Amino acid sequence: MGLLDGRKALIFGVANDHSIAWGIAKAFHEAGAIVGFSSIESLIERRVRPLAESIGAEFIEPADVGSDEQLRDVFTKWNAKYGQVDILVHAVAYAKREDLDGQFVDTSRDGFATAMDISAYSLVAMAREARPYLHRGSSIMTLSYYGAEKVVTHYNVMGVAKAALEASVRYLAADLGPDGIRVNAISAGPIRTLSAGGIAGFRKLYGPFDQIAPLRAHITPEDCGKTALYLGSDLSSAVTGEVIYVDGGFNILGVPTPE
Repeated sequence: MGLLDGRKALIFGVANDHSIAWGIAKAFHEAGAIVGFSSIESLIERRVRPLAESIGAEFIEPADVGSDEQLRDVFTKWNAKYGQVDILVHAVAYAKREDLDGQFVDTSRDGFATAMDISAYSLVAMAREARPYLHRGSSIMTLSYYGAEKVVTHYNVMGVAKAALEASVRYLAADLGPDGIRVNAISAGPIRTLSAGGIAGFRKLYGPFDQIAPLRAHITPEDCGKTALYLGSDLSSAVTGEVIYVDGGFNILGVPTPE
């Protein structure tokens, strides 16, 4: 028997087969879960549907996470097909490309609002719209990065948005905990995803990572999938409000330098 046999997981944010969210989806599927997907409409037919169908997924719905109405529609459709939500994955983040270059002080007001809305508030909105279908034992998880805690060159407004996301995890965990609903975050090391490609200087950050991190290896979507499997299963039944690092130990280093 798989760890997630009979569980139903809804994943927001798969962009392609390099996405962390896709690594999570594969781990869930292999553990026996029924997996459904929601992503932005422009990605559904070209990228998301072929991946989803490759693991037998039947729920594939578009949604703009900046719209409460569209989120509500996705959860209404999910409930009609599957009933409750056992696992909810928020793997959504966005900032304007120009705000991921140069200096943070030059972030535009509009760019700041956009990054906060899509990257942080969308978790709050998602949890609220899902709440009627969550139950004792349900697990919500999101994706963060070390730039939420320390300054990472060019991460800029996304670091601030991820800090807000991690704070939101704690507040949601406190709100939903009395109902037995867990809320946690995975803070992944640098991974070559579609969104990472928009960060200026990402190659310089990614390149020497496996020479610096204590485990001397790059991080993969599959690594994150294993931790998500733990968070989605009963193995984490007493864990909530946490940010779990999946970065080969990079976050413990004081002055990281290659050997």
